[in-house]
Amino acid sequence: MRLQFLILFFCLVSFNCFGQFTAKFSKEAVLDDLKTLRESLEDAHYNLYAYTPKKEFDATYTNIKNSIQKDSFSLLEATSIFQRLISVVNNGHTEIDFPGQSYGTYAYVGGTIFPLEIAFENGKSLVRKNFSDDKSIPIGAEILSINGSSMAEILSKIYPQVSAERPYFKNVKIELYSFPRYYWQIFGKQDDFVVEIQTNESITKHAFKAVTVIDGYEMKRNEVANAKMELKFLLNSVYLNPGNFSGDEEKYQQFIDSAFVVIKERQSKNLIVDLRNNLGGNNSFSDYLVSYFADKPFTWNSSFTLKTSKFLKNHVRQHNDTTSVFFQKILSHEDGEVYPYTFDAYQPQPQPKRFKGEVYVLINRQSHSQAAVTAAQIQDYKFGTLVGEETGDYPSLYASQFQYTLPNTGIPVKVSKGYIVRVNGSTKEEGVIPDVYIQDHLLDEKDEILEGLLEKIGG
Repeated sequence: MRLQFLILFFCLVSFNCFGQFTAKFSKEAVLDDLKTLRESLEDAHYNLYAYTPKKEFDATYTNIKNSIQKDSFSLLEATSIFQRLISVVNNGHTEIDFPGQSYGTYAYVGGTIFPLEIAFENGKSLVRKNFSDDKSIPIGAEILSINGSSMAEILSKIYPQVSAERPYFKNVKIELYSFPRYYWQIFGKQDDFVVEIQTNESITKHAFKAVTVIDGYEMKRNEVANAKMELKFLLNSVYLNPGNFSGDEEKYQQFIDSAFVVIKERQSKNLIVDLRNNLGGNNSFSDYLVSYFADKPFTWNSSFTLKTSKFLKNHVRQHNDTTSVFFQKILSHEDGEVYPYTFDAYQPQPQPKRFKGEVYVLINRQSHSQAAVTAAQIQDYKFGTLVGEETGDYPSLYASQFQYTLPNTGIPVKVSKGYIVRVNGSTKEEGVIPDVYIQDHLLDEKDEILEGLLEKIGG
């Protein structure tokens, strides 16, 4: 069984783990956690009403609270309730993740799922993968409706479960976690589907069965987020994928060091750095990468500010190293105070180690968080040329997440305690815009961005 699926969605180590995921929570417990969620967001978020007026947030809370009428709720139901409140903040880094534990339990007992993956391109919902028994549905066909509901109606029900600054980024996250999973979260188990499909000017209906989650779906697919360490040479160019900016930092630095030793030996003219389908991570990883082709000292932001709070301080005392300067500052400032945190400029590698040719950086809508920030950093310092499509994440964004769990349900919550401004100082509400635009079609195995770049630079 694929390790990635196991990591993301299963916790079947013991019967007790399984029992936890099938637990029921009382109405009172859910209401109490909803109240805790609201209070923690109001206290700890850097700017809770940046994208949503307080009146709208309060109205959403009241509506959700009034909708909680049953005596008990499953973990899936509770997760969906809390997602509806946190998503109205419209901040991609303030979120409750897709209910992977509940999904894993459902899969484990033989659950079934909608068998068409979807990519969102040019305002259309397009078939990306077809795992159904109806092979007449072509890749790239537009899905107009499922079981009588238009895609617009379906997405209007999924969007309240997804935290993001704008619909473009919501679609990116639905691609990331996969449409069939979200469809299951909202509509539950369905055995049969009738789908309306448009190909060119022709509209047809197709009826097919659901497929099993594990053997019929998960075992046949790959995650969209698939960044992995890779180095390969292409005529006059060298291709480098650093992987996500997280994990074993020593191992990461060893890979980057060894990669640039080989790159130096091969004397390649062009360096292509791939930040597509990258989940981001920590700036200590990305800065180390950039130091190999930077020609001057650099930072990864022009401004980084944090908001401290009573809730955050209690969390830090319980879970973080309070001898660290970073966390000491959180504890030393007054509750609710916003203060700057300055990072020292990062130094380039010594001259003999640096790459001095042309640098191209590949980005797409699935370049997340620190990957988007790094792309903006490279663009603003003119360390390289960005190629691809606009990122889903903003490069100036509310982030610096911390995570806590709700006391009764144990559901993890992520909250943005900081605000990052990109190197050039722009706070425009848009993703990182490439210097050379090439759309990344997630519909097929063709690599439009890399192949398009190689055509432009001659390999």
